[in-house]
Amino acid sequence: MRFFIVVLFSVGIGYMGLAQRTDRTNFRAGLNGGVVTGDFSDTHSLTLGVDIYQHWGVSKELDLGFTTGFVNAFGEKKSITNGGLTIETEFDNIQFIPVAGSLRIYPFSGFKFGADLGYAVGINKDNGGGFLYRPSIGVDLNQGSSELNISYFAVNDEATFSCVLLGFLFLF
Repeated sequence: MRFFIVVLFSVGIGYMGLAQRTDRTNFRAGLNGGVVTGDFSDTHSLTLGVDIYQHWGVSKELDLGFTTGFVNAFGEKKSITNGGLTIETEFDNIQFIPVAGSLRIYPFSGFKFGADLGYAVGINKDNGGGFLYRPSIGVDLNQGSSELNISYFAVNDEATFSCVLLGFLFLF
């Protein structure tokens, strides 16, 4: 009888431990859009992109994973005047494919912050890419089936390409 009680007690404690663990292992995909800031804000305006994440729940408060996607910053037409001469020029779009590790911290249910660190591969002409960092803050929607987030996307090379993004992700 004592053995039965010990086994029952152990199973109960184990079940309670599992019930308190939150497994947020998931695949996330969505869209983002924003405005270009910093070095390229005079020549590029808006950005549109796609985010793809795979995250694994390490603990109740921590997820680790990786990310990729696509970011496109739209070039603008500009008139440049110098010494009475005006020249019309059009700037090409800037495009990146990020390849990065991802970390998310959950201080309380439904809210998260974290960062992506890695490399952004430049895919348009004369774009060598560079070191990528992307801090973000997000909130879960629809009982955790989607997410709304805001992030700062920056790629450092000879000049820094940066933008502020608003994103919406679906969690699968």
